[in-house]
Amino acid sequence: MNVLSQNHRLHCLSDAETTAQTLAQQFALTAVERDRTGGTAKYERDLIRQSGLLALSIPAEFGGLSARWQDVLNIVRIFAQADSSLAHVFAFHHLHLATVRLFGHTSQWHNWFKLTAEKSWFWGNALNPLDKRTIAKPQQQGWYEFSGKKSFCSGAIDSEMLIASAVDEQTGKLFIAAIPSARSGITLYHDWDNIGQRQTDSGSAIFERVRIENKDLLLDPGPLSTPFASLRPLLAQLIFINMFLGVAEGAFAEAQHYTQTEAKAWFLSDVEHANEDPYTLRHYGEFWLQLESLRLLNQHAIQKFQHAWDLADKLTVTERGEVALSIATAKVAATRTSLDITNRMFEVMGARATHAALRLDRFWRNVRTQTLHDPVEYKLKDIGNWALNNRYPKASFYS
Repeated sequence: MNVLSQNHRLHCLSDAETTAQTLAQQFALTAVERDRTGGTAKYERDLIRQSGLLALSIPAEFGGLSARWQDVLNIVRIFAQADSSLAHVFAFHHLHLATVRLFGHTSQWHNWFKLTAEKSWFWGNALNPLDKRTIAKPQQQGWYEFSGKKSFCSGAIDSEMLIASAVDEQTGKLFIAAIPSARSGITLYHDWDNIGQRQTDSGSAIFERVRIENKDLLLDPGPLSTPFASLRPLLAQLIFINMFLGVAEGAFAEAQHYTQTEAKAWFLSDVEHANEDPYTLRHYGEFWLQLESLRLLNQHAIQKFQHAWDLADKLTVTERGEVALSIATAKVAATRTSLDITNRMFEVMGARATHAALRLDRFWRNVRTQTLHDPVEYKLKDIGNWALNNRYPKASFYS
């Protein structure tokens, strides 16, 4: 049954949060079972398609809703509170739309934006710059062939478009292309079976002599070629921050409900109810402090990023560095906060909360899996280099 009534379909930007909350409530009902089974959340992804949220970040002139990044990331956070796998594929969809905007020519992203809004396309990932097993071979006719394997292809299954990368066999240059997921020669595998983020379909892909036309390649201005183009990895990091914050908030809500309704007071506590135990209250006080601190750091980083996005080609290297620093700071805090709360939540719920059927460990498993995406120590190194030497983080696909 379609859970989105006509009243909850997205007709304008002001409806976005209500629509997302409606979807998140539906996702929460099946999150435990879907975490157990893994695989593709096809039904839930189709609900997102039907909702209109896939056009959220697309400008109105191309059929979208002209959302600010605050709006998009707020939806990511709402989804992550219920199911961070769906938050992941939704967020990466908008990251890929940003990728074609930042790396591609105007005529390219205008066309892809229109088609995405019109057809409710989902964009998936086959861009992994550290995985250089896919080779781009130039052909005499002026096009390229991509051949090789890709890992961590989040959301590629059940997508209409892919952002894919390959390395030129002659020059070592990185090529990035936007191509239909169903193009001949592409095989997407259901081989993602990790402890967390179990429905992100972050498995592998094989490219066998996939034809890549010049119109598919994002060459103008190209990847990380200008301060504006180098905002792409910073948006990816902002997405992770909001996913981690959403997971921590979801875990906090689950723990709060369990403590109030299920947990038993420890016999030495001299209180009748678990929610009156002074040590339990101390934990919740620390949780709240961490969450409130992270929320403020997150808002600061989003504001910095949006200002940089609005500057577009006028963005300077120094301004880009300021954004990178604010996002690195929030990323470290988000990593620490999410891992701590999703672990210590059991200390305020008690031993019975570890019952396997509850799968309350899914919050920790999800952030543990995703926080390993890039080592947080290197974010601390970047922050330290600023604090000691006044040097901004260098632009890369991870900073």
